[in-house]
Amino acid sequence: MKLSDIADNAGSRKKRMRVGRGIGSGKGKTAGRGGKGQTARSGVRIKGFEGGQMPIHRRLPKRGFNNIFRVEFAEINLDRLQQAIDAKLIDVKETINAESLVKARVLRRAKAGVRLLGRGELKAKLNIEVHGASKSAIAAVEKAGGTVKILAPVEKDEGEAA
Repeated sequence: MKLSDIADNAGSRKKRMRVGRGIGSGKGKTAGRGGKGQTARSGVRIKGFEGGQMPIHRRLPKRGFNNIFRVEFAEINLDRLQQAIDAKLIDVKETINAESLVKARVLRRAKAGVRLLGRGELKAKLNIEVHGASKSAIAAVEKAGGTVKILAPVEKDEGEAA
């Protein structure tokens, strides 16, 4: 086989239709755009235009708001933590924090911090440093003989988008 023998599959490349090139081409005159008016023109074409009637997106009331100061935590439940301990991803003797959870691939990213939630059961004695924890999670960790230290949320940089 030579380089000159290599060719595309039949029909893999199609020539583009050149519109507006005379009536003999089959796509002359209006060039597939129909009659006159806004839709036949190039450029502006109003999406959601209802013929002068108030559009539905303006007729319907607005609901709710987006809190720009919202702090998003990466959440982890006790059962997920116990799974990681059983799989030997986390060392029980060391302090468990956001960095160690990300390093062990229990969490993908720490976001503005980690919040511990109380689903599941914990068997191991752990020292945990998190940015938030539910009352049930704190109770379960302390019942197992461990401690929970609550840290302040991670501050976002000025340049980072919310």
